[in-house]
Amino acid sequence: NKILDDAFKSYGWLSQPPVFGAEDDAYARFDFLKDRVGVEVQFGHSSFVGIDLLKFQVASYSNLDSIDFGVYITTTQAFQKHLMDKGLKWSGSLTYEKVIKYLPHIRSAIQVPIYVIGIDV
Repeated sequence: NKILDDAFKSYGWLSQPPVFGAEDDAYARFDFLKDRVGVEVQFGHSSFVGIDLLKFQVASYSNLDSIDFGVYITTTQAFQKHLMDKGLKWSGSLTYEKVIKYLPHIRSAIQVPIYVIGIDV
């Protein structure tokens, strides 16, 4: 999303930095990174939640040691209902509520602090 990208960049955030440090690695990238905080924004299918959260863990505890904190941004169920009422197809998309439900099940695998934000209407 260009609007979101421009907003983060205007505050000095790096856009699409590689998780593993290799510039040619197009598949493992944060959405934004600044001051050891990694940000993932996910409005897509809920199947992405595991890999998105794993990026935080890998960047924090492997020999990469590039973040201390993760921020995960998605929409709420109410926001998605609002979009569906307007005729947009958001069925199966990730929601704040799904992330909150999912996190306790992978708590032992994800040791870095993650702040989850749900965009609501």
